[in-house]
Amino acid sequence: MNIIELLLTSISLAMDAFAVSICKGLSMEKYSIKKGIIIGLYFGIFQSLMPMIGYLLGNYFENIINSIDHWIAFILLVIIGLNLIKDGLSKEDEMLNENINIKEMIPLSIATSIDALAVGITFSILEINMIKVIIIIGIITLLLSIIGTKLGYSFGNKYKDKSKILGGVILIIIGIKILLKDLKLL
Repeated sequence: MNIIELLLTSISLAMDAFAVSICKGLSMEKYSIKKGIIIGLYFGIFQSLMPMIGYLLGNYFENIINSIDHWIAFILLVIIGLNLIKDGLSKEDEMLNENINIKEMIPLSIATSIDALAVGITFSILEINMIKVIIIIGIITLLLSIIGTKLGYSFGNKYKDKSKILGGVILIIIGIKILLKDLKLL
């Protein structure tokens, strides 16, 4: 995985956190950079931890999945991508809540980083520097969450669905590329 693919994957993984950050910004009576940073830290830390957990799980089961690894990566990325697209197209309203306490943020952080766990399993199949990966994913998620909070406060929820759709499309494209490369079609 080259740096461009890593950056695109990181951005794609951060789209759920970005969308939730927009919702958090929408619910703020008054914008606060401190709240934006706190939200970004929660999401960034969890987005970094989950791929590492997935990576460790993938390494544990390496012998079992070695022969079908490209199919696993393809299927996981397509499923995650389709779910992001489905969420982006969904017309369900998300609950707005300004709270950023631990009881509020831990479940949100876990929910927005479950896809990163699955991608971490995919990373275990690839030869990849996980330290670099988790740092980049964490920083990008942190920054996008801070930006999302400000955008939500400033511009409303106009862009949250589009960001999920874009993230989903990017993950599907990367999944297809991995499959085609392992099948020697690319």
